[in-house]
Amino acid sequence: MSVDGARLWKLNQRLLGVVMDACTAELSALGLETKEFFVLAEVETSPYPAQIASALLLPRASVTVYVRNLVAKGLVEREIDEADLRRHRLVLSDAGVTARDRALVTLAAEYDRRLARITEQDRVDLQRILGQMLDLPE
Repeated sequence: MSVDGARLWKLNQRLLGVVMDACTAELSALGLETKEFFVLAEVETSPYPAQIASALLLPRASVTVYVRNLVAKGLVEREIDEADLRRHRLVLSDAGVTARDRALVTLAAEYDRRLARITEQDRVDLQRILGQMLDLPE
């Protein structure tokens, strides 16, 4: 049986979209738009807006808008980067950590609901396969 990589990619994107759509109300209750959530969730890993844009494949101008919104909502703060005083790095505020964590719980629950449709062994295999595709250590 032949597997079409483009079809698999499309199915994966569709699954992610369905999960995110199912979580929209909870994200809204947390004061987040979907893309703001992705930026918020990336701040600890990528503390500079250009890094966030690269990691999320978003235009830098869009990330700038999302960061401004998150700062205005009190979820993200800008700090002077001690390694380079000309730069500001982003950090999550306590409220930002709480919002991110609550959103992640909601997303995990929705994704788990989808995962429940497949066997435990298929879930183990899926995790292993995705890890291999991302070159993650086992």
